[in-house]
Amino acid sequence: MIRAFFLSLGDLADPAILRVFAKTIALTLMIFLLLGASLWFATRWLVIDQLGWDETAGNMAAVSGFLAMLLFGWVLFRAIAVAVLWLFGDDIVIAVERRHYPAALADAHRVAATRSLALGLRSAVRALLVNVLLIPGYVLLLVTGLGTPLLFYAANGWLLGADLGEMVAARHLMRGEMRAWRRDTRWSRWDLGVTVAALLSVPFVNLVTPMLGAAMATHMFHGRKR
Repeated sequence: MIRAFFLSLGDLADPAILRVFAKTIALTLMIFLLLGASLWFATRWLVIDQLGWDETAGNMAAVSGFLAMLLFGWVLFRAIAVAVLWLFGDDIVIAVERRHYPAALADAHRVAATRSLALGLRSAVRALLVNVLLIPGYVLLLVTGLGTPLLFYAANGWLLGADLGEMVAARHLMRGEMRAWRRDTRWSRWDLGVTVAALLSVPFVNLVTPMLGAAMATHMFHGRKR
């Protein structure tokens, strides 16, 4: 894990990864803006047009909904960023493999865009569903002080470890080999996921964390094979 982390820090300067960073940030922010605008107009439509409340009430409801989205943004950003990363994740893995594991790159197969899109959507939906289901647990554990963040990191570490690990494994393993790989690497992937989930909670650092996580997953996958 430590080796993968420091190798990945150096990989962030790779031009190919910087291009993915720019595309991922731009697309993630655009999705956030579209969601915020959609929520604003949908709330106003519901409150004013359907419920018959006045303009002031509609604006207050829209602002409240937008603020609620921002408060839930720590989950929403993680879900959207990783889903978007699936679209460009192959480029990060290829950049890391070209630099450190050229023999593995020669034997890899590129993941189809349709499969990347499907896996990205699955990742986002799964993250949102799991975190929504855990909201009662998050609230109940607030009194413990540490319970809520520990539950959040444990759950999202499992989700992120699965997503990032499969982003690399899909290029090198056949579908029949994935089950054994998932079983053998579940704890190392969970460690990776918890680390990435913690970094996603740090302002500004969270912007580069998806790329860092993909690079770390690549180093861990090939380091284990070695």
